[in-house]
Amino acid sequence: MSSVLEHRRMYLRLMRQFTLDKGFFTVTEIQKSTGIPRSTAQDWVNRLMKEGCVILREEKRGRSAARYAAISAMPSSTCRRIFTTVDGDRVAIYHDCMSGALTAFCGHHHCRAGGALTGVWRDGTLLREDARLGQKAIRVGLSPLPAVGVCGVGQEGDEIVQHIRCVGGPAYSLTDMMSRAEGVVRVESRHRGNIVEGKVRTRALKQVTIGIDDTDTKDGGATFALALALLNHLDRLPGIIPISHHVVMLNPAVFAKTAGNSASFIEIAVEPAAFTDLPDKVVRFIADESLSHEWGIAIRSGLGMPKGLREYGQMARSQIITRPVAEAEAERFGVSLAGGNGVIGALAAVALAGLPHEVLLDPSKKIG
Repeated sequence: MSSVLEHRRMYLRLMRQFTLDKGFFTVTEIQKSTGIPRSTAQDWVNRLMKEGCVILREEKRGRSAARYAAISAMPSSTCRRIFTTVDGDRVAIYHDCMSGALTAFCGHHHCRAGGALTGVWRDGTLLREDARLGQKAIRVGLSPLPAVGVCGVGQEGDEIVQHIRCVGGPAYSLTDMMSRAEGVVRVESRHRGNIVEGKVRTRALKQVTIGIDDTDTKDGGATFALALALLNHLDRLPGIIPISHHVVMLNPAVFAKTAGNSASFIEIAVEPAAFTDLPDKVVRFIADESLSHEWGIAIRSGLGMPKGLREYGQMARSQIITRPVAEAEAERFGVSLAGGNGVIGALAAVALAGLPHEVLLDPSKKIG
């Protein structure tokens, strides 16, 4: 038995080394490297496949031998999701990472590099970068230069293309990790000395903000919890990627409130084909789950925030607003409303989207 285990370790170590060196191995390479019969090499490959240590990467085609890879040697991606939303020439790039430290690293270097980006924000492990379509030269390299940056963002049909330049660890991420992230269509890269340049292709999605208010009663329920439940529900539907969940404090002097007068909004990225049925699905979910008959929903698509709509959000934090005023503002700015008097706060939540948490949670703070 000890001899079998020793041979297993030796063959698996060899398979891992081939995978690290070139991304795959063949039965012939294992046979020639060990001097064992081809049938024995094939038997070991089959055995390790059954154990889950080896996978078949490419089947045999004509004279091309089947290619295998040792799973433990394949690079795992720290990139969970990479996706983009677009509105005219505005683009929002989202990168959801497994590590807050890595998110901070990328945000720091992208911000220093500048390039096509107009803004960089981090919320936990989620990095949001705003950009305009176009190209702008950047310099990357060893410290004190930034290690990675976005030098261009373009749109080709229904795809957004990020043009990235990088070195070191970010280069490894570009060539070996980013293509594995949810939302990435494909990655194309090339080496120029120690610099790696690449294109990251993602779908051109619509950004949608959904405000929710008045779903609870004095006997139970919480709007923030129902908003989060809606976000989780939409995550299970095809063509929708969840982005974020936020709580907004409105005018604390409003008399008809269950607690501190808070509303919520969620942000999602939606395939254009999935957007048509989205409002009906949201309304059905909230109507079924709300404990209050006055629940309200506001739905807005697009990036950026009109000044007048932002002013409505600020007004809702210091004044008593009537439903006719909310309906007029919603029509003015192309926001869809549904439900009861909760539409007043739901529209305010949408109007305050994009502000930092410390502002959203403090109605006394002025919005610049």
